[in-house]
Amino acid sequence: MNIKVCGITQLKQVQQLEGLDIDFVGFIFDKNSPRYVEGKLDKKEIKKADYDMKKVGVFVNPSYSDILDAIEEYGLDVVQLHGEETPEFCSNLNEDVEVIKVFHIDESVKDIDALVAPYDGACDYYLFDTAPSNSPEGGGKPALKGGTGKQFDWSIIEKSKIEKPFFLSGGIGIEDVKRIKALKHPDFYGVDINSKVEKAPGEKDMSLVLQFKLGMK
Repeated sequence: MNIKVCGITQLKQVQQLEGLDIDFVGFIFDKNSPRYVEGKLDKKEIKKADYDMKKVGVFVNPSYSDILDAIEEYGLDVVQLHGEETPEFCSNLNEDVEVIKVFHIDESVKDIDALVAPYDGACDYYLFDTAPSNSPEGGGKPALKGGTGKQFDWSIIEKSKIEKPFFLSGGIGIEDVKRIKALKHPDFYGVDINSKVEKAPGEKDMSLVLQFKLGMK
């Protein structure tokens, strides 16, 4: 099972994650996030570092040029899209970089397969996150994008075909390891952790990350 640690803002912690053999590290480029990365990390250091883990840029309704600039400046391997990006936008971007398309799930979502179908050929991975309770639309257009620290009903995942590697996200911590390992789906590819392994927004508790990593073995 792959592990992605998102919301990193310190170079030292990037290096620590590499030492823990984490698979994906996420940098948030949404200015509305308390984990916004710009100005906190040395772009040149991140770009030139020879990491085994993949560097993921997290965006919300970005312009195409903003993404390309970030890929160049940080040496990103993957782009994660949290907004209302169209399948066409994702497909065009997918020609330059791997793409994770995020879908926000709440009780209004009854059919994940129908939700993801338009993006089937437009991205490399899906990520399922929790839709905030203040979202009037549900299922894809939350007022705030991710970082809720809450979980959706994972049973909808087990009932869906999906047929593309996907990450599970939303309020996941070390107390959820047993449930994660019990979740059976042939395309369950990785777990995205963030707020539940933090001391403060953007500052991870590496002892919790390590506990999670060891628990997932």
